[in-house]
Amino acid sequence: MGFTEEVGIDLGTANVLIYVDGKGIVLQEPSVVAINTDTKEILAVGSEAQRMIGRTPGNIAAIRPLRDGVISDYDVTERMLQYFIKKTCGGSRFLKPRLIVCVPSGVTEVEKRAVKEAALQAGGRSVYLIEEPVAAAIGAGIDITAPEGIMVIDIGGGTTDIAVISMGGIVTSTSVKIAGDKLDDYIVKYMRKAYNLYIGERMAEKLKREIGVAYPGKDLLKTLCKGRDLVTGLPRTVEVTSEEILEALQEPLDVICEATHSVLEKTPPELAADVGESGIIITGGGAYLRGLDKRIEERTGIRTRIADEADFCVAKGTGESLKYIDIISRNSLNRRETYI
Repeated sequence: MGFTEEVGIDLGTANVLIYVDGKGIVLQEPSVVAINTDTKEILAVGSEAQRMIGRTPGNIAAIRPLRDGVISDYDVTERMLQYFIKKTCGGSRFLKPRLIVCVPSGVTEVEKRAVKEAALQAGGRSVYLIEEPVAAAIGAGIDITAPEGIMVIDIGGGTTDIAVISMGGIVTSTSVKIAGDKLDDYIVKYMRKAYNLYIGERMAEKLKREIGVAYPGKDLLKTLCKGRDLVTGLPRTVEVTSEEILEALQEPLDVICEATHSVLEKTPPELAADVGESGIIITGGGAYLRGLDKRIEERTGIRTRIADEADFCVAKGTGESLKYIDIISRNSLNRRETYI
């Protein structure tokens, strides 16, 4: 029997990251596909397709086949996965990799089946699923098998997953559809309301990355924002400050803080005491929003820190979770129909 690679896939709303056993993270590409709407032909995938967003002619669409952490376009997701797996593992029909795919903690049976089927059709020999907070904890270097409570907040592109983990499983959790993409949407709405300026999602993400804050700080950050004036219809540039971005993000950040508080309320007292001692860990690309750890710490009263290489934790943990394969096999996500 030939050698089969073990591959972990962080199938995110914003990015797909692939971890190959023994090699580490070998691919990080945006979850975007450019497709010819007339012929259904795929023209570009990943970074090349992302550059086309908002700039395509009528018969070409740059689409995100995942929304809120789950598959919204099954066929395109399958073809995107096929492309990425072939790019990282080669195109052999005989040495198919064993795949572990990361999904949000609140995934439904239908969504679970869609992910497994897409991964199998894309070239997996067998497929296991792992919940994002568990993968994030493993990727952050935490021993998830210990009988102690660990709290993880994973802020991705489509969902924020908040969970208390003990002995390899999730004890209490919630998944809210407020994450990186929604934060961008709130910035777009704010610019429209405050400046009568219509901006695209790429400009909103730029503002979030360059001057976005979740907690008032001493330094006032500024940057230029380009968009289309809604009154004149002409291009216009305005200067925006970090205080304004904080104002724009108040509502979605409050939702994340409330969700964190509600998970703590539902946590058994012994595990809550463990979390109070060990602290809260934030992972995912959203962890880099300035002052987010301070905001959550202020809301919960629990020491909060950002994991090292937070945006890679889920991908690393998905790949490294192979050492916990017995626990993952018993996991409710895989109990009914693990494909061997």
